[in-house]
Amino acid sequence: DRGNPMTLKNDIELANTRRKLKELEEHYQARAQETPADPHLQELTQHSLKRLINQLKEEITLFEIHQAGSNTI
Repeated sequence: DRGNPMTLKNDIELANTRRKLKELEEHYQARAQETPADPHLQELTQHSLKRLINQLKEEITLFEIHQAGSNTI
């Protein structure tokens, strides 16, 4: 269950979400390069980060689709 996704309301939120996405992707890549002290914890952390990354990507896409649809009216 992914719960209710957040909904971006404006371009400022979009910019902040893109910034956060970039930071999370960089963190995900850095963690992937580390040698974990606890491989299971590493796997859980990476899974959680990936889920959040995908959620932010989805929210950005939905906002952009909504904006594109609003511009065609």
